[in-house]
Amino acid sequence: MYISINNELFLNEEAKISVSDLSIQRGYGIFDFLKTINNKPIFIENYLDRFYNSAREMNLMVELDREQLRNTIQKLIAENNIPNSGIKIILTGGYAEDGYTMMKPNLIIIQTPLEIKKSLPNQGMALVSYNHQRQIPQVKTIDYLQAIRLQRFVQENHADDLLYHNNGKVRECPRANFFIVTENEIITAKNEILHGITRSKILSLELPNYTFTERDFSLDEVYNAKEAFISSSTKNAFPVSKVDGKLIGDGKNTITDIINQKLLTLIELDQQV
Repeated sequence: MYISINNELFLNEEAKISVSDLSIQRGYGIFDFLKTINNKPIFIENYLDRFYNSAREMNLMVELDREQLRNTIQKLIAENNIPNSGIKIILTGGYAEDGYTMMKPNLIIIQTPLEIKKSLPNQGMALVSYNHQRQIPQVKTIDYLQAIRLQRFVQENHADDLLYHNNGKVRECPRANFFIVTENEIITAKNEILHGITRSKILSLELPNYTFTERDFSLDEVYNAKEAFISSSTKNAFPVSKVDGKLIGDGKNTITDIINQKLLTLIELDQQV
């Protein structure tokens, strides 16, 4: 298994960065994550758009231009030969002697195997809500402090993950966007969230008798929703059966399944490009 560091390939056990890096000293850095299917990166241009935008927002310079970065990713894919995988692109704050001043960033690209599932499970996931607003939510930073700190809280509430809200206004999950389905709307938060790539693909879909809406909504609206689901690169559209121990809808997830199938069609079309 190879890892790319600053456009050079290293075997996994030989891949190292200094402890002086700001990602270690201060947790300063960004990342993005995309998947490959049959060695083809899915929606790569969208992910590169977000990666370069995150770098600009955090005042981090990416030494490679888009074509060079794309080629570096393809080189890693070819060397590892893991057809279905996750690609994580990390840009750190660089080596800082004073542990604070931003320096030349380090670019790290990691590839790991990923199981690709096309059908939805019979049982959706359970979420537990928590009042928290992420810092710089429009940027995909490496800061997952709250989500990791609250893992015991999630377990104690017999849940699979968190659902963040800001004083009652629903936002997102730590690693996914969140949607609810009503009688005629499919609703997701608009403000103070990371605008996920899968989220954007869902919002581009058309469903008869349904309108896609971006707006604030409350936990009460979640509890009374017809369906709820998360969206992410790894899970596509994935049903949520419970929030705060309350059952959502009748558990049939009909609309979620339709959206997931439409996403799979978009992915298949992208593979053909």
